[in-house]
Amino acid sequence: MKPTMLPDPKTRWSIGYWLLALLALMWIQSIWQTARTVEPVPYSEFEKALADGRVAEVVVGETTVTGKLKSPDPGGKTVIVATRVEPALAERLERYQVPYSRVIESTWLRDILSWVVPAAVFFALWFFLLRKVAEKQGMGGFMSIGKSRAKVYVEKNTGVTFADVAGVDEAKAELQEIVAFLKDPGGYGRLGARMPKGVLLVGPPGTGKTLIAKAVAGEAGVPFFSISGSEFVEMFVGVGAARVRDLFEQARAKAPAIIFIDELDALGRARGAAGLVGGHDEREQTLNQLLVELDGFDSSSGLVLLAATNRPEILDPALLRAGRFDRQVLVDRPDKQGRVQILKVHTRKIRLAPGVDLEQVAALTPGFSGADLANLCNEAALAATRRGASEVALVDFTTAIERIVAGLEKRNRLLNPKEREVVAYHEMGHALVALALPGSGAVHKVSIIPRGIGALGYTIQRPTEDRFLMTRDELEHKIMVLLGGRAAEKLVFGHLSTGAADDLAKVTDIARDMVTRYGMEESLGYVAYEAPRQRFIDVPGLAGNEVRASAATQEKIDEAVRGIVMGAFERTCEILRRNRAILERCARELLQRETLDEERLKALTEGLQAAHGEQATSPVPPADLAPGGERM
Repeated sequence: MKPTMLPDPKTRWSIGYWLLALLALMWIQSIWQTARTVEPVPYSEFEKALADGRVAEVVVGETTVTGKLKSPDPGGKTVIVATRVEPALAERLERYQVPYSRVIESTWLRDILSWVVPAAVFFALWFFLLRKVAEKQGMGGFMSIGKSRAKVYVEKNTGVTFADVAGVDEAKAELQEIVAFLKDPGGYGRLGARMPKGVLLVGPPGTGKTLIAKAVAGEAGVPFFSISGSEFVEMFVGVGAARVRDLFEQARAKAPAIIFIDELDALGRARGAAGLVGGHDEREQTLNQLLVELDGFDSSSGLVLLAATNRPEILDPALLRAGRFDRQVLVDRPDKQGRVQILKVHTRKIRLAPGVDLEQVAALTPGFSGADLANLCNEAALAATRRGASEVALVDFTTAIERIVAGLEKRNRLLNPKEREVVAYHEMGHALVALALPGSGAVHKVSIIPRGIGALGYTIQRPTEDRFLMTRDELEHKIMVLLGGRAAEKLVFGHLSTGAADDLAKVTDIARDMVTRYGMEESLGYVAYEAPRQRFIDVPGLAGNEVRASAATQEKIDEAVRGIVMGAFERTCEILRRNRAILERCARELLQRETLDEERLKALTEGLQAAHGEQATSPVPPADLAPGGERM
């Protein structure tokens, strides 16, 4: 049996068109035929035709009267039609021998508008309000829900090159290959090599990841598509995946090009990270689409994907495998030489005084990111402007550092004489212990002027160099410096105050890390009792990982921590007892001046003695120093 052949859908559409055309032709013919045989006349003429006996047949409608003529009129019409007039009115008008007729007013347009206009107003208001809500939610117009909102730049619009990026030489060297490939894809791959499909920029906030990505586009002179990971995920399911497809389609059309996704962790969080219960289908669909696009494009086409994140530990492993984000580039906080280069970039538009040494400023700012240094230069310029200077001097940079590290001065926060005395001895305790210990940073400044939210005084130290490893002795010295304020209070006043709360919290953290993470307690063995921290960036205020130890071992850990802290406290008290006269002299001077700088401290602490077994440090030249701060 042969299968039944169904008609082609196109054939069915053609038949439908012919039928519609035939019906329209018949309708037009009917109208034309009626116009040829029917003559509209006034009602008075219709009455006259009746009186003359020319009408053979009459059909009365609701509003019209139609009469069939016995013989065609001179125009060839066989039917006349008139609009009806009330009989009483017709009899009255007949007496005047004038033509009369009735016109029925057409109300179809008014009737239609009475229904359409209210509905249109309602839908317009609804559309306007819903659009406003959509814009507040960041969804844009209805026609652009599935469209990518990536900002497209070209070389003249980015305005950033590698000359504007400093302090991250290793990252710049890694990305030079990307620029060379985008400028000459064929020549660069002559040996069969291919460029990485994706490059992931990893680093703390403010280190210049976005700036480096724009510099790559500026150097290569290609279109630069920039979008944030959070812009993909919307309240409507499927919108994020559609935007990913649209973004890659736009980029392919303008290849060679660069796609830059900032804050990738908002889009690429590991699937199932929240556990078996619950989830986020929209984010996972968007991530799946991104994975498909990464597999679908060929790097030889000149399309390169750059992404930035400061939380790589939470990214989905499928994103980081070979063939997707092949290369991870670390953009870390700059070292001292890197800070000098960044300061040179940010001081181009600032009028510096002749005596300003950027090496010295860089030494005062260990741990500062590129964004922090940019803010520092701006604050220094503002400080010079406030004091009416024509140039930015080194004192303005020092003021800016104090404002960033310690907070804004609170000179209107009045302390009673007893509190000022306690704060003065507390801060001098920090300073003298720091000066008496070997390897500890030189004290740059001591002040009892309240700053910030809760700082009643502060002591700023300057380490001799950037450090990446610390020994047990150095950690113990750091604990002793932190305990210097508490030891001075106990030695001078014989009682304790709440001013050392922040110091004690830091001391406890250092001592516990020495025991549980660094294995520095011989009695407990070289064992790490705390699980490795999974955060790439430590966030202040977040608790550490749980200690993996039995109850008996945890008790030993607590005893070891207490022993480290109390041993350091006893050594700190010994240093201050041996230098009691210097402590008194410096505290009185601090109460009088409120602030002591490095030169004044050097003169006041002449003859400072270290504790037994310790050797006091010699002052280090300012050009080789960098800051750290301790607060009351």
